[in-house]
Amino acid sequence: MSVHKETKRINTNIILEMKKTGEKITMLTGYDFSMATILDQAGIEIILVGDSAANVFAGYNTTLPITLDQMIYHGASVVRAVKRAMVIVDLPFGSYQGCPNKALDSAVRIMKETGAQGVKLEGGIEIKEAVEKMVAAGIPVIGHLGLTPQSVNQFGGYGLRAKSEAEAHILKHNFQVLQEIGCFAIVLEKIPAKMAHELTSHSRIPTIGIGAGPSCDGQVLVINDLLGLTENFKPKFLRQYLNLNKEIKEAVHQYISDVKDNSFPNEDEQY
Repeated sequence: MSVHKETKRINTNIILEMKKTGEKITMLTGYDFSMATILDQAGIEIILVGDSAANVFAGYNTTLPITLDQMIYHGASVVRAVKRAMVIVDLPFGSYQGCPNKALDSAVRIMKETGAQGVKLEGGIEIKEAVEKMVAAGIPVIGHLGLTPQSVNQFGGYGLRAKSEAEAHILKHNFQVLQEIGCFAIVLEKIPAKMAHELTSHSRIPTIGIGAGPSCDGQVLVINDLLGLTENFKPKFLRQYLNLNKEIKEAVHQYISDVKDNSFPNEDEQY
């Protein structure tokens, strides 16, 4: 039975309780009012306003160009639609690295200007002080380890992370650091399923996987990928539930045809 069946709003306590009871956590990205309304009504637990908006909304090759102001715009749009799901907003590249006080200021802006329930940021020990400041300020934080897209230039691509023993050791250490300083959940992206299982089984906080196998406490996907809106992007971890790219094109083709042959609008579609 769902631990949150009767709840009016998903919160950190419910997410942690789902970990304890073994109920899987569902997370999807959302960037706008219309889609967020649908996701919320469908029963998703967490909507992540991801910096992947840089890719799927703005057409950039990486997540790096999106700004804090743009993330706040997307975050506020989603929050206005949601009545039940928890809304988490990504801190974009450059808004938290380097200076813990700047990181706190960025997180505070997101919380105040969007109305979201928390933030997510990438990294381990190097962001320790920033996360500590956010948690001390009462801001719920989700960590993100493994493939961290904001570091794509450092990694040289989007390949599997933590394959080597040395890198796996660093990731495990970073996981413990994030857990100890107060993150209430951690996203594990594109790491070996065996490692994700080990981390999940020994953690006090939920893990949310993307390309990290079935043992994680929850899963996350980019909504545009799940719906098949994104063309020519089919990584191994993605299950495409619809092919909206094809369906939308067919609908537009039909609209064009109807306008050209003057069958739209018909008598019932005019005043």
